[in-house]
Amino acid sequence: MPGSASSPSLPWREALLEALGLGLFMLSAVAFTVLLEWPGSNVHQAIPDPLARRGLMGLAMGGTAIGLIYSPWGKRSGAHLNPSVTLAFLRLGKLGPAHALSYLAFQFLGGVAGVGLAAALLRGAASDPAVRHAVTVPGPAGVGAAFAAEATISFLLMSVVLLVSNSRWARFTGICAGLLVATYITVEAPISGMSMNPARTVGSAAGEGAWDALWIYFTAPPLGMLLAAEAYLRLRGLRAVHCAKLHHDRGPCVFRCGAAAAA
Repeated sequence: MPGSASSPSLPWREALLEALGLGLFMLSAVAFTVLLEWPGSNVHQAIPDPLARRGLMGLAMGGTAIGLIYSPWGKRSGAHLNPSVTLAFLRLGKLGPAHALSYLAFQFLGGVAGVGLAAALLRGAASDPAVRHAVTVPGPAGVGAAFAAEATISFLLMSVVLLVSNSRWARFTGICAGLLVATYITVEAPISGMSMNPARTVGSAAGEGAWDALWIYFTAPPLGMLLAAEAYLRLRGLRAVHCAKLHHDRGPCVFRCGAAAAA
């Protein structure tokens, strides 16, 4: 069905679901970071290898992403949970500027609220120097490497989302996205902290009071995803983009949706 993105009415319910989704993602991120990295955690003590702990963190957060994408909330809002994703679909014409702005605002609110809730529940463990509210900051390789890494992983993620979601394998888009998140956390996190998401970075930065190289996370992820959107347009054309949902079901759709016609 045609989305309401072109109508004066804004999808506030779906925008609120975006906030709720990213809030839950950030609550999960801080909780699993405490479980795996806080020195007082029995799990941390039992797994001394940092790579093994990052692998478990990747599985936890990739699984969280998959769960949110396929949840009733994610199916309703489209499960962007990321301003970079929303901006890419804005470029692809699947939603209008006001719709995109409502999503962006609630994504940032959700990220901050999720970290705040985690801090309230986990108290000192969330602010421990080994946890730092799950901040994303450049690693020892420096800001240049962090910028390049963030742009690259963002480009690859959006490319996979577009290629899979607009194919006969569309129902597996969320699984592919979750597997990439798991892989990136395992292998890329030491370079940039693995954000791909300005709202995710702001949530942790607000909780920790650490705003290291924030410009990277406001520029590289949107740049990477917008480049992926542009490449897809040149490769397949605008009509090949069916919808802005990561998992499209038969429920209401607030986007400029062509999924039903493409089915």
